[in-house]
Amino acid sequence: MPGADFHLILVCVVTIGLTQSVRAQETDTREGRGEALLNTNCARCHAIGRSGASPHPEAPPFRTLSRKFKIDGLAEALAEGIFTGHPDMPEFVFEPDEVGAIIEYLKSIQQR
Repeated sequence: MPGADFHLILVCVVTIGLTQSVRAQETDTREGRGEALLNTNCARCHAIGRSGASPHPEAPPFRTLSRKFKIDGLAEALAEGIFTGHPDMPEFVFEPDEVGAIIEYLKSIQQR
């Protein structure tokens, strides 16, 4: 019969595995939420995925934003309101949790 040390090690291994799994799911969920927000609010003009052209010729694909901007630097604009861009772009303001999700998603799709 295994000793107490074995049981302690087993509990630690299981706990670490579960913690990593939960963290991975949170990231996937957060990125998914960011993608959904961009799909709802931005996809009619911008390409929001890893490929494809933007429907609006003056709207840059989001996967190329890091060529001109630091992605983390976009957080303030997303929270305070983006009102510049292509000439007919509407103003958008997002809640702090939405901003975090959008930034996480944008980071995940940037072309290197």
